[in-house]
Amino acid sequence: MSSGLEWRVTMPDGASVKLLPELGIIRRAWTMILALFLALESKMTSFAKKAWKTGMDEPKKVIHCLKVGMGLSLVSLFYYTRPLYDGVGGNAMWAVMTVVVVFEYTVGGTLYKGFNRATATLLAGSLGVGVHWLAIKSGNDGEPVILGASLFILASAATFSRFLPEVKSRFDYGVSIFILTFSLVSVSGYRVDKLFDLAQQRLLTIAIGTSMCILISILVFPVWAGNDLHLLITRNLDKLAESVDGCISEYFNEETARGEEEPTCKKSQSYKCVLNSKASEESLANLARWEPGHGRFGFRYPWKQYLKIGTAMRHCACCLEALSGCINSEIQAPDFIKKHLSEGCKKLSSNSTDVLKELSSIIKSMKRSPNIDSLLANMSASVDDLQNTLTSLTNQTLLSPPPPSPVLPGDSPENQSEPTHESMVDVPLMGVLPVVTIASLLIEIASRIEDVTDTVDDLAALADFKAAEDLSNDEPPVVDENENMKTLQEV
Repeated sequence: MSSGLEWRVTMPDGASVKLLPELGIIRRAWTMILALFLALESKMTSFAKKAWKTGMDEPKKVIHCLKVGMGLSLVSLFYYTRPLYDGVGGNAMWAVMTVVVVFEYTVGGTLYKGFNRATATLLAGSLGVGVHWLAIKSGNDGEPVILGASLFILASAATFSRFLPEVKSRFDYGVSIFILTFSLVSVSGYRVDKLFDLAQQRLLTIAIGTSMCILISILVFPVWAGNDLHLLITRNLDKLAESVDGCISEYFNEETARGEEEPTCKKSQSYKCVLNSKASEESLANLARWEPGHGRFGFRYPWKQYLKIGTAMRHCACCLEALSGCINSEIQAPDFIKKHLSEGCKKLSSNSTDVLKELSSIIKSMKRSPNIDSLLANMSASVDDLQNTLTSLTNQTLLSPPPPSPVLPGDSPENQSEPTHESMVDVPLMGVLPVVTIASLLIEIASRIEDVTDTVDDLAALADFKAAEDLSNDEPPVVDENENMKTLQEV
């Protein structure tokens, strides 16, 4: 009978609603378990899609994972194979630990950690053995005193050195390994008789692991930090060019910039990537200095100059941020004032964009450009024209509204409205300030672009870029479309 009962409630409007009976404890538990499994399946599916997308977008990361697995497999042979195990002793596991710690994504990162680890281990092991020998000579009573005092002094001095900028930027990891190794040798040496053999075996296994990491990192699909820094600088120059062009086009109500399909609202914000790239540039430059000569980058390549170029670009990006704030301000200039300065601003924006793109092309191709001087001259001429336009804005030009409509036949002179002095001053004066500020910022951006050009010229001189090709012939050069498409695919 209970299974056949049915409860209904009559609503005020006369409708009848059926009330479902409450589920039992077992069914509720089953529903919760089923919902938990469905949520877990959804998260796992989402994670798998993200992992697949990351692998497809950046295949180098997948290759790096395979390289790490290869290094661990090769080093583990010293532990699995009896002849190799007898050669290095029971410390073969240190080689495996070295691969896990030292193997980095870039060649520079692997060399940085490998060199620091090997040097710090050798230095700390030598000092540890020397201090242990001196402690033994001092007798049983003086041995713990000498070991404890040496550990305190060296560990304190090494820790203090990590606060020095020069040491922290290049040898911070090595100092940490030095403290760890010296502590292990000095402390374990008090109870271990064959300390020299122990230190020798650990140094050998660490050398084996470090060598394996370096060889695999360089020989198997290497990822160079210097190449990544080179590409980062060129991309930032292109983003600055997009931002300059996009900001001015957005302010003067153009839907697209320079005939491209990307909306200007997205292009005008590209400068933010330049502002946020300082940490990446410093890290890549520090790692690139550890790398040997490779490809187009020779030995002792001036990687520090890229940091100067990045600093100059961030100065330009700061002006672009101020320019973007003025464009999005609530106070806007009247249309007739914007029209008065639009031509000069667009011309300067176009010339500035051309200079930035040419600088990006110079760094990308590592060749001096024969057109950079003419582009800089055009930009300077545009700056002069815009400055003259700003100077020519006299009070009459600034404060005069558009000309009145023509008088129609039959209108009496009383019906003709003359602009009063108040209307001539108050209305345009509040709106003229934003457009003048934008023009001034655009001139400042052109000045900052000249600083970027100077740093790129210094890089070209230090890195010995190839000479510019003479393209000033009467006849234009013949362009091979197939060769052009091949070059674009390589880039």
